[in-house]
Amino acid sequence: MAELWSAAEAAEATGGRFINGDRWSANGISIDTRSLEQGDLFVALKDVRDGHDFLAQAFVSGAAAALISDAAKAEGMGPALVVPDVLEALRKLGAVARDRCAAKRVGVTGSVGKTSTKEAVAMCLAASGATHRSVKSYNNHWGVPLTLARMPRDSAFAVFEMGMNHRGEILPLTLQVRPHAAIVTAIAPAHIENLGSTEAIADEKGDIFGGLEPGGFALVPNEAPHADRLIAAAERNGATLIRFGREPGCEVRLMRFDMDATGSTAEAEILGRAIRYRVGVEGAHWALNSVAALAAADVVGADVEAAAHALEHLRAFDGRGVAMAIAAPFGEFVLVDDSYNANPVSMAAAFATLAARKPGPGGRRIAALGDMLELGVNERAYHAGLAEPLAEAGIDLVFAAGPRMAALMEALPPERRGGYAETADGLIPVISAALRAGDVVLVKGSNSSRMSRVVGALKAL
Repeated sequence: MAELWSAAEAAEATGGRFINGDRWSANGISIDTRSLEQGDLFVALKDVRDGHDFLAQAFVSGAAAALISDAAKAEGMGPALVVPDVLEALRKLGAVARDRCAAKRVGVTGSVGKTSTKEAVAMCLAASGATHRSVKSYNNHWGVPLTLARMPRDSAFAVFEMGMNHRGEILPLTLQVRPHAAIVTAIAPAHIENLGSTEAIADEKGDIFGGLEPGGFALVPNEAPHADRLIAAAERNGATLIRFGREPGCEVRLMRFDMDATGSTAEAEILGRAIRYRVGVEGAHWALNSVAALAAADVVGADVEAAAHALEHLRAFDGRGVAMAIAAPFGEFVLVDDSYNANPVSMAAAFATLAARKPGPGGRRIAALGDMLELGVNERAYHAGLAEPLAEAGIDLVFAAGPRMAALMEALPPERRGGYAETADGLIPVISAALRAGDVVLVKGSNSSRMSRVVGALKAL
């Protein structure tokens, strides 16, 4: 494996001092001893837990060295680099990794679809060269610098996800990445409890353009709420504006998107070029996310035709729309696990995707829904408002868990009410008893609503 950091480079980047030896090199960087690999530099962050408490385990697991702020805790252990602030040192490593690498960088944010779009962009770029990307949802104040610091020197492209919960969090992240192109996927009332309005959400997401390299590209969802605020942010930062959407006049225009049981077929104009392609994963949200990914690949110099072919190999991942056939005692049904997160926009997209799925003989389209969180004072209205897209999608039965979802159950007609419980665990016996062969069951909710437990129970039937 190629060397990622020599001891001398890491010390120069961070300004740290060596203890217990200076003859080491690291092939990777880890912040978690459970996933640490042989030869990693262990970064002892102080976040939910203090990484210094795991130094012994890190060296047992094969860490090459550790980045620490408390020298006393490394006494008698392996080599370490001591700095005043571990997180700040990680940011410095990230900045050096960025500047020593010629990779074209793409930033991704948005209220919905950040991680999925990041994965799509990475797949598109990988068809043209070595591509580095954020793993999982590493999109916060430590996830972004960690992803930068892990970037191999020979990367041709890199993709970084950037998220937020409060105002003022996106700008520091994009200033670290300095992307050549930045995508805002969508604007929705996610985190509106903290930001106060969708206008404020749009302004926060638009801050991603504040870190663009000079002449960089701002990819804006043209039909999103408050797109004008995103456009203004792009212009204010001197970006090259690219609008993606369905309307005439968009530089990137989706012409057609036909969903089926195994994916979708799309036709689009990408910066004046007509492209027909296949998306290998189900989901209405892929309509615009896929054209944004292709446009980003195009503007940073990747082969857009190769990128389009790559999207055929895209697959859903845990908690974000993975479909599986379950052989239960009463017969087979299809379970769609979309339990990782939820807001009103992603809920509607999931319902539209469920509508495209054909139940088996005698089966029904069923939605099992958990609370959407951080929606603020209007949370009951947002939950009740799901009744309309559920009806439009032709969902036969709705099961719901959580105090906020009670508002939806009240808004549904009696024939669509499958059952309700105050918790996800309480919903398990209710929905399990109601299922039958041929059903297609979508499970979705904010991660903290614990709808993943419903998924686990249904998988075990």
